[in-house]
Amino acid sequence: MLSAAQGKKLDAKGVEAAITKMEMDNVKANVAGDSSWMAREMADDYTMGTSWGVFETKSELVKDAADTANNKTNKREISDLKVRVYGENTAIAIFRESYDLIIKGEHRTRKILTTDTWVNENGNWKLAASHSSQADQKIGD
Repeated sequence: MLSAAQGKKLDAKGVEAAITKMEMDNVKANVAGDSSWMAREMADDYTMGTSWGVFETKSELVKDAADTANNKTNKREISDLKVRVYGENTAIAIFRESYDLIIKGEHRTRKILTTDTWVNENGNWKLAASHSSQADQKIGD
């Protein structure tokens, strides 16, 4: 997908553009019900800390995505996306997100703040870890 960006030493702006595109492609894939993005772009040992207080692995997410009767993205939007590049092998993306999903048969909507950690594995940028927290939560909730 990002063959021009993959496998080449990029300047920080080029890495920012590549990661931004990959984040937007992730949103499009989720809404389309296309789990191939996860299989292709996540590191094998990817872990996500959800705003619901659980950790999920790449294999769990890919398995859940295949169960389209119980898992579906109705709407997913990200905004305020910023990418920071650290050396040649690490980038951090932060953004606001709102979604409307069916997860394991349960309807969920939420506004969250997300931090994604990207690593350059042998010239290919891979999503290594994500963490999200509820954006509209009040102290004491």
